[in-house]
Amino acid sequence: MTSKKDLNRDKRELLDGVVSGNIPFHKLDNMTDKKAAVKIRRYSLEESYGFDFDHIQNFSIDVEEAGKKNIENMVGVIQVPLGIAGPLKVNGEHAEGIFKLPLATTEGALVASVNRGCSVITRAGGANVRIFRDLMTRAPVFKLENVVSAKEFSDWLQDLAVISRIKAKASETTRFGELVDLQTYVTGNTVHVRFLYDTKDAMGMNMVTIATDAILTLIEDEFGAVPVSISGNMCIDKKPAAINSILGRGKTVIADVTIPADIVEERLKCKPDTMVEVNYRKNLLGSVRAVSLGYNAHAANVIAAMYIACGQDPAHVVEGSSAISTMELTRYGDLYCSVTLPAMAVGTVGGGTNLGTQHDCLRLLGVSGSGDPPGSNSKKLAEIIASAVLAGEISLVGAQAAGHLAKAHAELGR
Repeated sequence: MTSKKDLNRDKRELLDGVVSGNIPFHKLDNMTDKKAAVKIRRYSLEESYGFDFDHIQNFSIDVEEAGKKNIENMVGVIQVPLGIAGPLKVNGEHAEGIFKLPLATTEGALVASVNRGCSVITRAGGANVRIFRDLMTRAPVFKLENVVSAKEFSDWLQDLAVISRIKAKASETTRFGELVDLQTYVTGNTVHVRFLYDTKDAMGMNMVTIATDAILTLIEDEFGAVPVSISGNMCIDKKPAAINSILGRGKTVIADVTIPADIVEERLKCKPDTMVEVNYRKNLLGSVRAVSLGYNAHAANVIAAMYIACGQDPAHVVEGSSAISTMELTRYGDLYCSVTLPAMAVGTVGGGTNLGTQHDCLRLLGVSGSGDPPGSNSKKLAEIIASAVLAGEISLVGAQAAGHLAKAHAELGR
């Protein structure tokens, strides 16, 4: 194949070794530079499967940076179209002002829908948004001898002197993170311990895992309890869970706006009471009947698009989808709308935030890197995303109330 022409003799030998199966993909990073390793893996796939990749080799992100922190066995980059919605006025404690929203998606009509919601919110004076909790969790699981031992362990963990030592141990592993609290949950002889951390501007999963690992050493040394797993699924990470909806995980954020009736009629082409009816029958009763953990129209759409654009872990859209949307008439006949996101996992440092394209989007929002004070940038990002979700909910419910949803998808979704 012609794709080998830009390889020198040594790299051709590596390619032959990969194609023959003598050199595993993951060994290449130690045998050549990372850019060459990416190319050789891709060429080996082309030779093995008999076709050339036409697009995944075109990218601008830093291969060295991505290879260290974000990906293994890299062969290229998947590109997702990026659109902009807004301007959106946000009245937050950390996000205050007018924002343009980067949305990475392949779903036609999504950006247009959010854009319409942004217009409505901005004309109504902006979205009010507040963060109520901000704690990332990690919950190891222990097996004790019996319920007597489990009770002794649970009581020991509530001792203030023990908690003080545990917090000190966690602080040895991080400059910015802080263990705030811990909760125990006992099932027979099994004890889950949910540690709650303030992770500042990081989303924090790596931070809390490393800190919790250090704590497990202290627990084993002092009490003798040996963990079965550092994660016992009561954290609970990237899975739908009532505990996250009730107690929160990451940032618990609520955004709301009151939209005058004339703006609803002019911009959304329906009446406020019809939107209240749709939200009640669809988002509330429909979700209850389906036993859903999410009571919203399409919060996951907006969260996923902004997460991908801004370098967040898109798997955390699971927690984000547990949003609750409410709509009601005010005494003056205007439309009050809110969205509650109990478990939003976002950060502005670490993860994919250092990749060039994602970093550009964070700069657009004014939240790249660490904030001053620490934690302020991640809170600002959470407030912006929550306001964007509110815009998406208002627009979609309005479209359904006006009977425009199918038409919009026919024209824009194709």
